[in-house]
Amino acid sequence: MPVVVLLLLLLLIGIGLYIGPALFILAGILDWNYSFIPLGRAFGEMFWSSSTEFLLVAVPFFVFMSEILLRAGIADRIYGAVDPWLRWLPGGLMHTNIVTAALFSTTSGSSVATAASICTVAAPNIDKRRYNEGFFLGTIAAGGTLGILIPPSVNLIIFGALAQVSVVDLYYAAIIPGFLLAAIFMVEIFVICLIFPKLRGEASRYDFREAMSNLVILMFPMGLFALVVGTIYGGVATPTEAAALGVIGALLIGAHFGKLSWSNIGRAVINTANMTAMVMLIIISAVFLNLVLVSIGFTGKFVDLILSLDANRYVVLMWIVVAYLVLGCFMETLSIMIATTVPVTAVIVALGFNDVWWGIVFVVLIECALITPPVGLNLFVVKSARPQADFLKICYGALPFVISMMILIGLLVAVPEIALFLPQSMK
Repeated sequence: MPVVVLLLLLLLIGIGLYIGPALFILAGILDWNYSFIPLGRAFGEMFWSSSTEFLLVAVPFFVFMSEILLRAGIADRIYGAVDPWLRWLPGGLMHTNIVTAALFSTTSGSSVATAASICTVAAPNIDKRRYNEGFFLGTIAAGGTLGILIPPSVNLIIFGALAQVSVVDLYYAAIIPGFLLAAIFMVEIFVICLIFPKLRGEASRYDFREAMSNLVILMFPMGLFALVVGTIYGGVATPTEAAALGVIGALLIGAHFGKLSWSNIGRAVINTANMTAMVMLIIISAVFLNLVLVSIGFTGKFVDLILSLDANRYVVLMWIVVAYLVLGCFMETLSIMIATTVPVTAVIVALGFNDVWWGIVFVVLIECALITPPVGLNLFVVKSARPQADFLKICYGALPFVISMMILIGLLVAVPEIALFLPQSMK
């Protein structure tokens, strides 16, 4: 049965169906052929209960917060504040790309928004400071992936909702790995620029006075991060309530910078509605599919199949990682997440791994899918922001950062406390 389910899913996606309808049709086929009761009759109740889930209300709030900040130009200001501190390093502005992405990720739960915003700001410097275009844009694509790992992350909310894992624990667990991955990116840029000096671009002098004068700008993203994530960690607000506070904070920032026009708010609302509708359609279909899979015994059989291999759990984990790396080359990240979270998490827990820890490893693997060709979404985002760039060169520029993500996964496997220290210490 697991093979049949996988082949049907690949067939439906392969013929060009969007992931939401594909999951719903797959659930219908499995219900019709394998279920002993007509589960389709429960779809109305499933539709209503999953679409009114309180936790998922955080999704449109975080998307709207990100949209408002995009139009407030906060990415431009963060970039300008970070640049004077890092421009003297080998690789200069490429380090700025990563740090800006990490800071912008604290106010945006979207990797696409992060990559697009930073590329718009940073790309004009490629010719001005003679950077290698492919590698420079690759750092932006890789830095953008931090948007789905560093809280507040929409993907962590979706994972928590599907896998029935505490989003608060996931947010705690993502803090150290998120900023650690940014540091690994920077070390990799530093080393590559030392080995290949032609990639480093033109260095600029460090100006302490300029660096200090721009530092006040960083108060805005850090303040918003403290408002959103701090209230969650402090037990003052749930993730959904914190997301609402984040919207208020984003509106205040937009008003402060004079960007809170009715047209900007209108575009932000429309984009939020479009994104939320897409995400919720996929989630509703996935919830119904998961009901069908559990009812026909697929999840149990899949777990039994993996455990029957009688292999070391780390060997099984390695093959799961390899499978996600391959899937990431051909499937969009949200599709992978929705289609595989429930059965694979069941296997991971059965093998004795912690579900919160797996949530962080899983999101890092999803990050890889954002920069692995030919379907790496961040690669296309960067290409669209810099149309004259060679897409193949962007792919080559981003691929070294897959190694960084594998290093982080290796560290998480070797030292699980990197992810689990904060969730365990806060209980």
